[in-house]
Amino acid sequence: MPMSYNILFRLSTISLILGLSCCVVRVKAEESKTAFTGQQPTLIWPGMAPGETTTALGEKLPPRDTDVPTITRVEKIRTPSMEVFVPSNPNGTAIIILPGGGFARVVPDLEGSEAATWLNRLGITAFVLSYRTSEVSPGDEPKYLRPLQDAQRAVRWVRSNAEKWKIKTDRVGVLGFSAGGQVASVLHTSVSKAAYEPIDAIDAIGFRPDFSLLIYPWNVLAPKSDTLMPELQFSKDLTPAFIVHTSDDKSSAVGAALIYAGLRKHEVPAELHIYETGGHGYGTRSRPNSMIGTWTDRATDWLVLRGLGLCPD
Repeated sequence: MPMSYNILFRLSTISLILGLSCCVVRVKAEESKTAFTGQQPTLIWPGMAPGETTTALGEKLPPRDTDVPTITRVEKIRTPSMEVFVPSNPNGTAIIILPGGGFARVVPDLEGSEAATWLNRLGITAFVLSYRTSEVSPGDEPKYLRPLQDAQRAVRWVRSNAEKWKIKTDRVGVLGFSAGGQVASVLHTSVSKAAYEPIDAIDAIGFRPDFSLLIYPWNVLAPKSDTLMPELQFSKDLTPAFIVHTSDDKSSAVGAALIYAGLRKHEVPAELHIYETGGHGYGTRSRPNSMIGTWTDRATDWLVLRGLGLCPD
């Protein structure tokens, strides 16, 4: 599909400046201390996940001296699990958070519980999914496949437990960072068959999210490429999306722009913000010499205007 990428980038950059609403506030996520602390996990599969032979919840890697504040990294996850973050004033919206980690690991705080803290302030119940990592994946299997299975199952699981968590089944969304953003993007554009065979009554429930937030998703075929993964298929049946990227991210902001263009071609509501600086892997944190730390303000406006979040005090 021919298009002018330069024009698209100019228009999307302008949209960053014009993010105004009745609820223009700055919401900062606090560092959470609950991620991967031995809290009783919430399991989404009734037994072993598809294709697995063990039930390991994962191993926490030693912290890096360069991480300030600390960043948790978990590898060797064979049984996906969720941590649930319930707000004091739940409004019926749920968001499943898919952290990044390059598929070899999952980062449940920087790109998980810290975002959950922000969402809780909006009345949104958050579920941080520690999906399966790629250690045992065959070379010909897409690295996103098992995390996608886990994400589809998580959406179904949340909807099946809507009454328990006071959630409305038509207000279940996903928030994906980096590799988790790739999974969320494939999930967002999946409108037909699930990526695994049904195993119980939960799998009769729809797995498509009602909306998605895609934060620095890695969706091009190679760094600096301008070609999207072929798994992303756009149609008028897709749900609204909010997309954030930076121009200096090696995963290429072109992919984010192409997702936006694909959605808008089919008149699907979407909002795109491309910041000039900020790099990759910032989660909800600020970065020096960048305004990327304000993306949650824009997302707050988007969620509030769509009736998915409460206007914070």
